Amino acid sequence: MYFNFQSHIAFKMKVIIGITGASGSIYAQRLINKLINSGNKISEIALVISPNGKQVYEYEVGEFKFKNEKIKEHKFNDFFSPIASGSSKFDAMVIIPSSMGTLAKIANGIADNVLIRAADVMLKEQRKLIIVARETPLNLIHIENMKKIVQAGGIVLPASPSFYSKPKNIEELVDTVLDRILDILKIENKSFRWGE
Repeated sequence: MYFNFQSHIAFKMKVIIGITGASGSIYAQRLINKLINSGNKISEIALVISPNGKQVYEYEVGEFKFKNEKIKEHKFNDFFSPIASGSSKFDAMVIIPSSMGTLAKIANGIADNVLIRAADVMLKEQRKLIIVARETPLNLIHIENMKKIVQAGGIVLPASPSFYSKPKNIEELVDTVLDRILDILKIENKSFRWGE
């Protein structure tokens, strides 16, 4: 009988989290905590935040501080960071929340900081890139840039919470977006399932 040993080895992911200056820092905060608490599924979280992202985060959520051995913070303009190269073998990247400026730069290949460069690497290496866009209403430029990203292999996941699970507080409402991200990353989560 043939036994596939590889299929029984627990696969551990290396994930990049990018945070920009768009409103919605709670999405980033809660996603990082969910990844940390996902058991042994995640081996490393590379964290990169833009200067505007840090200002918005501290205004909306509080001090930007994560203490966990899985998290490695990378400087915004450090192109010697491993996340700037496809050889580093990160499995996925989530930009959460993503400003329209960041989305536009990714869509048009303007990698002038390591956050954008890491996203560019995900696309060129055909790895998972999830952009949690946070803007409304959308103009045609936004839509055209989203189209480019999808055509290049990325996933645009707007921060549009759902209500059919009847969330009781802001955290549960935010989690309706985060649970979709975890599903795409194939990380088990106890989210509301339609019809169950």
